[in-house]
Amino acid sequence: MLKRLFRAFTRLVFGLVIAGMAVLLLPRLFVGLFGWAYTYTENEAPTRPVAIVFGAGLTRSGEATPVLRDRIQTAARLYFAGKVRKLLMTGDNSTVYYNEPEAMRRYALALGVPDEDIVLDYAGRRTYDSCYRAREIFGVQSAILVTQKFHLPRALYLCNMLGIDGVGVAAENFRYRRMSLLFWNLRELAATLTALIDVHLTRPLPILGQPEPIFPYQAQ
Repeated sequence: MLKRLFRAFTRLVFGLVIAGMAVLLLPRLFVGLFGWAYTYTENEAPTRPVAIVFGAGLTRSGEATPVLRDRIQTAARLYFAGKVRKLLMTGDNSTVYYNEPEAMRRYALALGVPDEDIVLDYAGRRTYDSCYRAREIFGVQSAILVTQKFHLPRALYLCNMLGIDGVGVAAENFRYRRMSLLFWNLRELAATLTALIDVHLTRPLPILGQPEPIFPYQAQ
């Protein structure tokens, strides 16, 4: 009797583990396949009016992390290659002590990008928020999304589902430690599931405000 109960319990636990893995892995696979169709190399990327550069944390000194610098470098090259006209830097500025967009701007300026072609979104606390606000606040209709491979599929899916004709270019300037890549990829499992819930079920409203179109007087 006890053996049968133990076997039944073991099968139940195993089944729950498999189901849990499927709940996390299948959305990641689905979004990954979606993103693959919209991902280009820097040279092959089509021209778009704007590059959306997503925040990726700051160091203790308030400077861009290596992951974030990687994204900004890629966006700057797209700008200098004539692939985009403006860089929309979107990140978290929820406190006066943490300002991702300003750190991104400083680094882009150091790379030679003119200040007048850098647009800052201070309320891009999540990728969903960044995509939503890019459309609703900044009037972005089409863009090149710039981030790493582990994040790009989710960003592409969110922006396209929220009304932006988005294609992606992966930031691949640096080599990352395996443990760092493992962390980011594991993080994407839960984040991707949340993204699907956001765009298909809950549609939460991020922080909004008055529209600030990047191109107010001309078609994109």
